[in-house]
Amino acid sequence: MNSIIIDYAVFLLLIGLSFGVMIYSKLSGPKERTKADYVFASKGSVSMGAILLSIARGFLGVKVFLGYPSELFYRGSGMWETLYGMVLAFPLVLYFFLPVYFNLGITSVYQYLDMRFKSTLVRRLASGTYVVRSLLNLGVTVFTPCVALKTVMGLPYWFTITSISIIAIVFTLLGGLRSAILADAVQSLVMIGCSVIIILQGFYIAKGPINVFDVNKSRGRLDFFNFDMDPTLRVSTVSATLGQLFMSLSMFGCQQNFVQRYFSMESMKQVEKALWLTIPLMVFLFSLSWIVGMVIFTVYADCDPRALGYITEIDEIVAFYVRDKFYFIPGFMGLVLASLFNSGLSLFVSNLNSISTVVWEDFVSQIPFFKRISETKQLWCIKGISALCGVCVMGIAFLVAQSSGVIDASQLMTSATSGPLLGVFILAMFFPSTNWKGAATGMIVSHITTFIIICGAFSVPTEIEYLPVSIEGCTNTTFSSHVLPPFDEQFNIYKSYSLINKTAEMVSNYAQSSRQTEPVVEPAFHENILASLYSITYMYYSLLGTFVTVFVGILVSYVTDLWGKEERGNDDLLHPMSLKVKAMCSSEKQCYTADQKQNDKCTQLTTSDETLASKESINVTAVQQSVP
Repeated sequence: MNSIIIDYAVFLLLIGLSFGVMIYSKLSGPKERTKADYVFASKGSVSMGAILLSIARGFLGVKVFLGYPSELFYRGSGMWETLYGMVLAFPLVLYFFLPVYFNLGITSVYQYLDMRFKSTLVRRLASGTYVVRSLLNLGVTVFTPCVALKTVMGLPYWFTITSISIIAIVFTLLGGLRSAILADAVQSLVMIGCSVIIILQGFYIAKGPINVFDVNKSRGRLDFFNFDMDPTLRVSTVSATLGQLFMSLSMFGCQQNFVQRYFSMESMKQVEKALWLTIPLMVFLFSLSWIVGMVIFTVYADCDPRALGYITEIDEIVAFYVRDKFYFIPGFMGLVLASLFNSGLSLFVSNLNSISTVVWEDFVSQIPFFKRISETKQLWCIKGISALCGVCVMGIAFLVAQSSGVIDASQLMTSATSGPLLGVFILAMFFPSTNWKGAATGMIVSHITTFIIICGAFSVPTEIEYLPVSIEGCTNTTFSSHVLPPFDEQFNIYKSYSLINKTAEMVSNYAQSSRQTEPVVEPAFHENILASLYSITYMYYSLLGTFVTVFVGILVSYVTDLWGKEERGNDDLLHPMSLKVKAMCSSEKQCYTADQKQNDKCTQLTTSDETLASKESINVTAVQQSVP
């Protein structure tokens, strides 16, 4: 009882300290007099280390602590290989995306699309895609710590989801991006510390890291380099790498909350340094969570708590393990729960900041009434939008509670919305011949295609597959006395091990039962095609969406250009590589330099060359006509 009281006290204390950090950063930092101060954290006011941790945590989210360990425990290491796509995305973002719009002086990254295509429709389609994706992912972020709080403290979902949402809205009203970045950094360090403690203690119980590796390998948890090209597999090396690459490109290169962090730095050189340093940090944080999963699986390899009914959801395994094995450290459970709560909170706040900025810049500020208001009133409008978005996220979090795991929910939402967003930026930067009609049509068709596939996937009955587990090694000492056996409401008693052992054969078959399916009637040919399409793993949604956007965008741009010359926007907004290719393929000499005087001089020379060539052509024609 004393241990439980201490855990609650530590939990409340750390949440209070999180409030203190936010308030301190609000009072001690530069004053937010304009919306730019609120959005971009006053350049130079945040350290490089804090920004690095914020970028890494912003991508991995709270799922890095709860979701990935449970993924390895019940489904294996397939998702571990998404790390390849993450790492490949960073240099591509650095050299293909940031050089285009880093010095444009824009508040929303989607302003670039408006400048490139001269179309508010394209800009708003991209902004709307980002807003929807961020709201959906925030629903996962809010729900994840609620799983642990329900497992350990018995707090119902409605209470924890509502609490996090209300506190996040208050935090958003208190401070801008600077406060969120500092909170991200603090929570990242706490989570790293908790993970390291769990790993070291797990190595001790499992008799060393070599034994941890051997157990996971022998039980089929470490299955790397699966190059099966079957697109219906949930995850393979190919789908993990390609799918995550396109998702990561869309997030790091086209998503407002990450671009805001780049813009908060003083120079492009500093951004380059930050992104290169983020790669090893990302690898470390990502791998740390999987090692936690390996340790927990080794300890419970012969006695799965879920098979015995101690937990009901796979994402509860980490919280259960901490409650079971760390009872001897008073307050540690409270520290872990507070870290999860505060991590979800800080990510919620930083993303609300980005979402509200995009909604203001790309939608609300375009209304005539709001164009005339002062900077101070604009700042308060953005904060008001944040509060409304927070309420929407709260509703989405309740829907996420019905999913089959935070990893599936997060990957599905990200992949489904990444393709159209990434595709339109590729069209803008690398295809000079595309116009706003092609870009808008490509995004719309891509969204419709992805939506149809997702709806079809939900309509096809599928069973969730888990790897085999065991309860053969369960004894009266497997779990600590601080963990109560599962409660049987029908008989109003706690299940004893003697009762469980009598039904061991029935319980041990639960993993195989998930793979059993009813006899399938052979469908018609067209139904076979649709079923194959609907069965594509969600890892490929981002790749498919990007391809559809680019293909349709180029095709529509070409067709509409045949009907009439379409305005394509400023070529200076293309990637430098695209400008060089365009110059090589064009019959006209192109002049692309930073110096306007040199551009004018080059243009004059080009005009002179064209005039001279024209005169020579006339002279040659005259000579040919004079020859009998």
